[in-house]
Amino acid sequence: MTAFDAGRRDGILLSGLVKSYGPVRAVQGVDLHIAPGETVAMLGPNGAGKSTTIDMILGLSTPDSGSVSLFGLKPADAVHQGLVAAMLQTGSLIRDLSVRELLVVMASLYPKPLAVDEVLEITGTTEFAQRRTHKLSGGQTQRVRFAVALVANPDLLVLDEPTAALDVEARRDFWAVMRGFAERGKTVVFATHYLEEADAYAERIVVMARGTVVADGATAEIKARVGNRTIRATVPGVQRADLEQLPGVVALDVRADAITLTCSDADAALHRLLRAYPDAHGIEVRGAGLEEAFMELTADPSEVAQ
Repeated sequence: MTAFDAGRRDGILLSGLVKSYGPVRAVQGVDLHIAPGETVAMLGPNGAGKSTTIDMILGLSTPDSGSVSLFGLKPADAVHQGLVAAMLQTGSLIRDLSVRELLVVMASLYPKPLAVDEVLEITGTTEFAQRRTHKLSGGQTQRVRFAVALVANPDLLVLDEPTAALDVEARRDFWAVMRGFAERGKTVVFATHYLEEADAYAERIVVMARGTVVADGATAEIKARVGNRTIRATVPGVQRADLEQLPGVVALDVRADAITLTCSDADAALHRLLRAYPDAHGIEVRGAGLEEAFMELTADPSEVAQ
């Protein structure tokens, strides 16, 4: 086995990545390993360092210190060999070409591209394949950007906010295509502000805040990092003062007989609630969702302490 074959097995390796822009330290010591075939979502608030990390993965930016390895290669070499393609937020399509012409040109740059007609079909761009790129709507432009990335048939596809400007139906279609692409054994890394997309489509989530990785694991593991659980129930004749005395309740909402309790100890709260209100019904207990976990994990410690 050659060193390159071993590198392909290793996938993506980020070691001690640091990147600053003047006094702003955008990335502060990121270590990350992504195995071939994984679909990984990168989450974080604006300024968390996601886009800067993606730029370093793609070789668009050089780390101040640390290293990036893609399938055993430097980013520039992996891109040159056609192993990597990306769909970024910035940049524009080449003007005065039709969508089909653009894809033909892009396909010619790669050693093992997908067929242009296949890419048009799976990205839903066939119906406007003859339209000039500068006459596309925002949603159509986003689809073509995806098609440009997909036609390369890369081993690693990097997507930065890929469904921005897409409507709900187009977003669903996009992820159906992505699932099929990943099932070919491809590696997909995407950054998104749509938490429900990460929850539904990523095998693994990496949460960044203030330039560092603050959580990394399967979706269920990320949610489990937040201890609070929520109780919802219908409680006839409920009194708010009684709910405030329940053990482990950290927040509550009462609307007529419908209550929502956020609890650090849901078992104790529910036990006491049923003793006080045995007629309570429609009871639902659930763990924290990804949104709650995201907010807690990315909170600024200085603000939490205040």
